[in-house]
Amino acid sequence: MANRDSGSGSLGTLLAGALIGAAGLGWWLLSEAERRRDQHRQARSLRINRLSWKEDEAVDPKSSQRPLRETELQDKVHELNQAIEDVRRQLESMSTQG
Repeated sequence: MANRDSGSGSLGTLLAGALIGAAGLGWWLLSEAERRRDQHRQARSLRINRLSWKEDEAVDPKSSQRPLRETELQDKVHELNQAIEDVRRQLESMSTQG
C-alpha cells in the first residue's frame, strides 16, 4: 500500500513539473514574440523618422533643429532597450518571489 502512495505522489510531482515546464515555455515563447514585435516596431519607427528627417532637410536645409546622427540614435535606442530589459528582469523576479 505504501508503494502505491509513493507511485501516485511521483506521478503527481511529474505532472506538476510538466505543467510548470509547459507554462514556463509558453511564457517564454510569448515574451520572445513580443520582443521581436517590439524590435520590428522600433526598426519601422526609425525608418519612418529617417525618411521624415530627409524630407524636412530637403524642405528647409538650414533648419536650426538638426536630427540626431544615426549612431547617436542607435545609442539612445540601445540605452532604452537596456532599461526595458532591466525592468523586465525586475518584474520577473517579483513574480517568482510572489
